[in-house]
Amino acid sequence: MKKFFLLILFIVSGIIDAGYLTYEHYQQVIPPCTVNRLLPVASDCGRVLRSSYSVMFGIPLALAGVFQYSVLFVILIAYLVYRKKVFAFWLIIQSIIGVIFSAYFMYIQLGVLKSICIYCTYSAIISFSIFFIINKVLRKERFDLRLKVISIIYQYVAKPIFFMFDPEFIHNTHIFFGELLGKTFLKKYINWKFNYQSSKLKQKVAGINFIGPVGLAAGFDYEAKLTQILYSLGFGFQTVGTMTRLPYEGNPKPRLGRLPKSQSLMVNKGYKNIGAKLISNKLKNMNFKIPLGISIGASNNRQVNTINKAIKDITDSFKLFEKLKTKNNYYELNISCPNLVNTDLDFYKPENFRQLLQSVFRLNIKKPIFVKMPISVSDKEFTALLNILIDFKFVKGIIIGNLLKDRKNKLIDKQEVRKFKVGSFSGKPCEERSNELIKLTYKKYGKKLVIIGCGGVFNGQDAYTKIKLGASLIQLITGMIYQGPQVISQINLEIEELLEKDGFRNIYEAIGYENN
Repeated sequence: MKKFFLLILFIVSGIIDAGYLTYEHYQQVIPPCTVNRLLPVASDCGRVLRSSYSVMFGIPLALAGVFQYSVLFVILIAYLVYRKKVFAFWLIIQSIIGVIFSAYFMYIQLGVLKSICIYCTYSAIISFSIFFIINKVLRKERFDLRLKVISIIYQYVAKPIFFMFDPEFIHNTHIFFGELLGKTFLKKYINWKFNYQSSKLKQKVAGINFIGPVGLAAGFDYEAKLTQILYSLGFGFQTVGTMTRLPYEGNPKPRLGRLPKSQSLMVNKGYKNIGAKLISNKLKNMNFKIPLGISIGASNNRQVNTINKAIKDITDSFKLFEKLKTKNNYYELNISCPNLVNTDLDFYKPENFRQLLQSVFRLNIKKPIFVKMPISVSDKEFTALLNILIDFKFVKGIIIGNLLKDRKNKLIDKQEVRKFKVGSFSGKPCEERSNELIKLTYKKYGKKLVIIGCGGVFNGQDAYTKIKLGASLIQLITGMIYQGPQVISQINLEIEELLEKDGFRNIYEAIGYENN
């Protein structure tokens, strides 16, 4: 509150200073003006105040200054009384306007007129002081405003251009530039502009320290090219993959498609990746600022055509990463990709799932393992899988969940889905079922299993809903594509605000709150 009091003093001082100059202007009197004679410019208020630069559009700049400071005063009082974000944004914008004009008029004094008016200079000092104080006391609001501006630019400029091109081409282009930025000093600038973190969002889950709850889901960075840049966007953790023992160039095109009305993507990659061996060699000597997960699945290859072969294929990938001592923090075991060539390899069957977990258990892996679960199954089928994995202590949690297979889902636009004869769907159509299964899992096993919520997260409220249903962490891809790269930090900021609104001191207290 002391800083706000100081801010009020500066604003009132500005009103007095500008008001005095306005009075003298209309009285046609030049105020006394002396400054240190050692300065390399003349002390001549008359030259400054009588110049053509002292009036703009017939309005004395001093009067404009009175208006500027008065507006700041009114907005500040409104903010202190109502604590509305709109007033904070207005204060920030108004202070920026003041600084821009003050800087310009100081240039006119020093660079053009070669004279200084101490009253004008004092006003400039006040404007800069107000700007710095506002940016200090409204740090979070300033960050929020910046992210909103970036969001507007993305929605109305960048996204329309991106959506004119093939989605896989745009994806590959973003991966290329993301990898490039991760290798340059520019990632520090991106971190400064994009990365919002809060101590209220930090948590320790399965023995891993997460600086934020929002992570990149498997299926985006399947060649591990973005591991050095994602932290700068506000991600709290990241997943590479899904990796398989054998490389796979991807299913026949189309592998990606957009459903804008449904806020969804058609996904038909089928574990597209360069193979576990190349990825493990790439990652083995790298360090990461945020926890890294490696998603592992069965090779999408017709030779891997039995459950036993698929299990051996998966365990061989685990062995490879463990042998090279990759510095990942956890693994994801993906049993739920719906776009594989061998559709009869079904780990949804309890006996197959148990056999898989028994084989992974024998590897004696010390790092936490999370199972990527399907959502296109019944509650009964899902519960049967839960009842099996709860017996295996190395499974620390589950990710709920993977893509939606149901093409007749009420949230998928019928005309949009007709464009795609293959693939499954991400984004908003997955949200309802994901939330139902999070609720089911938390009710049944409470805190025995860590839940990572995935599906339909486009903003902070979407993420917060999953958290209150029982998710400790959140993953996304589609929300970032539709909302922009700033959405991760926006979600962090919005979750923090929602926690404060509901009276929670930190994210721990909100997990499962609506499900207890």
